[in-house]
Amino acid sequence: MGQIETRLKELGITLPEVGEPKFSYIPSRRTGNLVYTSGMDCRVDGVLIHEGKVGSDLTIEQGQEAARQCIINALAVIKKEIGSLDKVKQVVKMLAFVNSAPGFGDQPYVINGGSNLLIEVFGDAGRHARSAIGTSDLPFHTPVEIEIIVEVADE
Repeated sequence: MGQIETRLKELGITLPEVGEPKFSYIPSRRTGNLVYTSGMDCRVDGVLIHEGKVGSDLTIEQGQEAARQCIINALAVIKKEIGSLDKVKQVVKMLAFVNSAPGFGDQPYVINGGSNLLIEVFGDAGRHARSAIGTSDLPFHTPVEIEIIVEVADE
């Protein structure tokens, strides 16, 4: 077991199996030393852990839980793409969308649920550039959708 997988185990995190997409996209794409993930939602075993708009249907804390699960799902996709998360040199960028109630402006607090997990897992290499965007709705009423870009070691 690698160092990152050991860290995930210490945090009580088991990465899910990555299924085949139901739509016309792939979960990740590697180009050179970068891996880009598609947008991840907060599903566990195919079911969203939360649904609705943060700021009306959901609290900031529930949004943070959703963001954390999005990152867990993204890490599973990256592991499938590169074989071992120990190959991740650094997290480069996160693009995050929050399904927001009208007038809700605390998207950065919501997305910290995902950002903080990346730092817990990868240490300083988990610190990343980020955009946290509010939107009026997301597919299937997921509260959060996140994509990330990571730099990986040469093969």
